[in-house]
Amino acid sequence: MAIEMMTQAGLDKIKKELADALAQRPVIAAAIAEAREKGDLSENAEYDAARDAQGLLEVKISRLKEKVANARVIDESKLSADSVQLLSKVKVKNLTNKMVMNFQIVPESEADFSKGLLAATTPIGKALIGHSKGEVVEAKVPSGIMKFEIMEISL
Repeated sequence: MAIEMMTQAGLDKIKKELADALAQRPVIAAAIAEAREKGDLSENAEYDAARDAQGLLEVKISRLKEKVANARVIDESKLSADSVQLLSKVKVKNLTNKMVMNFQIVPESEADFSKGLLAATTPIGKALIGHSKGEVVEAKVPSGIMKFEIMEISL
């Protein structure tokens, strides 16, 4: 897995998710032990369900540990509002429908479009990065090409 840039808040969220997953290990182990005590394992649905849950939990723990190990926290002190970059807050105008939108460009793992958190890996995020206030950028989206004017950039 490649290095993944994220905010401190994003890393803290993943670490909490990992701690919660690790706390589930004893719960699932107890469920397996309880199901095992009920006898014949070949026809024991509770045992099978508990083993499946354990497998899924271990995959989740492994994935989260890998994310934490490969995480690099963005040094926010080195950010500037001269051009759009990761963590920039951007006010843009869609030149097709004249709609004004506000986004914050974030790592993919922290994206939530409903909250205005746009992943840097999306077509619009990629189009905006590196450009300055007043520039018009084109984003190739599934429905065609969208043009945006960058109105403001802040941190």
